[in-house]
Amino acid sequence: MQARLGVLPIAVLLALAACGDGDAQERVDQKRLANKQEAVAEAQANLTAQIQAFCRTGASYVTALDRYGDLISRTTPTVGDVKQAGADLIEPRDDVIAAAEQVTTARKDLAQAEKELAETAPSASASAGEETPPAIESTTVNRVKQADSDFAAAQAGVTDQTPLKQASERFNSAAVALEMSWLSLLAEGGCLSEDQLRQARDYTLAVQKSLATAGYYKNEVDGVYGPSTVAAVQALQKAHQLPETGTVDKATDAALQADLKAKGGAAADEAIASTAAVQQTLKLAGFWTGPVDGTWTDELTAALTSFQTSLGVEPTGTVDAATIAAVEKAQKPKPKPSPSAGG
Repeated sequence: MQARLGVLPIAVLLALAACGDGDAQERVDQKRLANKQEAVAEAQANLTAQIQAFCRTGASYVTALDRYGDLISRTTPTVGDVKQAGADLIEPRDDVIAAAEQVTTARKDLAQAEKELAETAPSASASAGEETPPAIESTTVNRVKQADSDFAAAQAGVTDQTPLKQASERFNSAAVALEMSWLSLLAEGGCLSEDQLRQARDYTLAVQKSLATAGYYKNEVDGVYGPSTVAAVQALQKAHQLPETGTVDKATDAALQADLKAKGGAAADEAIASTAAVQQTLKLAGFWTGPVDGTWTDELTAALTSFQTSLGVEPTGTVDAATIAAVEKAQKPKPKPSPSAGG
């Protein structure tokens, strides 16, 4: 009996020791999980800070790029001005590229921290209640790299023998193309405000409408500067023998405005001819006593309304399909009466 009494305390002690080991392991696991969650939170905060730095340096670089166009359009530059104009871009360019690399590193660090957290506790939330900043598409980065290469080539291609107009057009088009590509990158990186995004969309809508009016753009006017818009701009540039960048630089805008003016002039001529035809028709019908000058007035609207009433159609005051049909019917010669049998 005494032996059994001696065994029981030992069993209890072993059970208590095992229970203590379990609690200790649980505390270790909880500590490891907390460390991994903290690492994710720190990586997220670092990524956010790096993106904010990228946004600031990116905005500075785009501002410097925009001064390129201002220099060429606002002054009377020499070829030497064009050749040297990019010197002020070297430092902001280096800064924004370094900032972009920091964002890439910070994003990789966050991905690694989230992976380690998932391995420690698959059911744990990696985001810790925060939204991960959007990733930047590789195609957008490639467009920036290509535009940067084109810009460098344009700058290198300007010599003392290059005609000033050609140098200005080539240099400005490359600068604007590079600026547009960086703006797309900043937009994808979440650097632009809602108001800035709206302004960019409004600008694109205006470009698409103008291109459509000029006959270069056939797709939906949706405010998205996509492949169809780029192709339309390139077609415009090709028609005017400009660098085919797909972006609306100053020379391209001038060419587009010239096309719109020509289209507007043709449309105006057509409208004048159409109004003159209405005046002539009403004069022959006895409803218009004014001049046949192609100018639409309130008096002409009243005369047309009276004419429509006499034709038995709705008096809309506009030349609609019903009015045209009624005029055509009235102008048809009436059939001659057949001779009577006793005549």
